[in-house]
Amino acid sequence: MKFLIFLGTARNSTPPAPARLGVRVVEALLTLLKSQYETHDITLIDVLDYPLDAVFKPHFAYAKNKAPAELNNLAQIIASADGYIMVSPEYNHAMSPALANLLNHFGSSLFSYKPSAIVTYSAGQWGGMRAAVGMRSYLSELGCLPVSAMIHVPKAQAVFTEDGTVQVGVDQAAWFSYFGRTINQLMWWAQAAREQHAQVDPHQFIGDFKTDPSERNTS
Repeated sequence: MKFLIFLGTARNSTPPAPARLGVRVVEALLTLLKSQYETHDITLIDVLDYPLDAVFKPHFAYAKNKAPAELNNLAQIIASADGYIMVSPEYNHAMSPALANLLNHFGSSLFSYKPSAIVTYSAGQWGGMRAAVGMRSYLSELGCLPVSAMIHVPKAQAVFTEDGTVQVGVDQAAWFSYFGRTINQLMWWAQAAREQHAQVDPHQFIGDFKTDPSERNTS
């Protein structure tokens, strides 16, 4: 199966760490995924790799074949994935605005009827868990329902090094076991959704909202 990891930090530094703290968390996730889930295709989507125009215009607002190539390419990657891992810091008790901005460029039809997993982190003691609560509603509306288990990494700079290995004295097995609960749920639901997709196309069975707001009305 294909999974995307969205890294939602755009800050060049996250005090007290000298570089982006989220990179450490993602590198640790990749280490786990490559060692225990090597049969799956894992792709990292870094918000810094997608500089977007200052004036917001989502992919679906462009005329057919007129969207920028980078948006078209990412839309195809999103549509082809079986599940998503959303990695975010916490800003004012909410998810990263950089991550929200990138995701908001795409319609829910690309994400829908697939599962997602929430991963948050912080330099402090809460691990971004307050942002994670809001991400549940956001991802549900986007259509990629989050699994029940979540991953929170408080004081991430004291847990992982820049290359994703654990700091001296940190129990890697315990952290990977904690990560594994969420990842296993994601894999289970992704497999179930993929098999059901093969039986019934949800976009035809349920019908997608297109362009006319009246499609949401009762009459």
